[in-house]
Amino acid sequence: MKRQDGENALPHPGAGGPAAPGQSVDLFLALLQDRLPVWLKILDDLMHLVGKGRVADNLLPIARAGIDYYAEVQSVALPAFTSPSVTVRFREAMKDTRLSPMSEVVPLTDYLAAEQRAGRVSPQVDPVATARLLLAGCFRHAYYELFVGTDFVPSRDESAEEIIRELRLESHAA
Repeated sequence: MKRQDGENALPHPGAGGPAAPGQSVDLFLALLQDRLPVWLKILDDLMHLVGKGRVADNLLPIARAGIDYYAEVQSVALPAFTSPSVTVRFREAMKDTRLSPMSEVVPLTDYLAAEQRAGRVSPQVDPVATARLLLAGCFRHAYYELFVGTDFVPSRDESAEEIIRELRLESHAA
């Protein structure tokens, strides 16, 4: 939300007035610095599950963790991107840290491809596209929850189950 004078009308946590765009991006980058390594470790740890349990059961906690992660990060990200200069600053920070959206996609892709080689994921599944769809489903749930509230969306657990079920990963023979 913006005031009519164009300034960010969302207050900076702990401050009495609105946060400057620079402060918002600093808060967002600090949150990412804290939360992103934990999220990426959760994704990287999937490789320890290759060949164990059911693929869908292995991915269910990943989808739930993804929804939780995106819900937390988006609540801080939205006020941070109030101007093109802030967006450029964020992009520069991403380049400096060599992070990209693929940082999340690669571990999921690797896991799905390994399960596919083991015959536990249908050969028709595209591991990269499926990883992106899983993450997009998590992001979408968090986005709608942020804007319309929890009363108008399924629970996080229900959404996680729906996301994984609709990926249709397992071959018909499984």
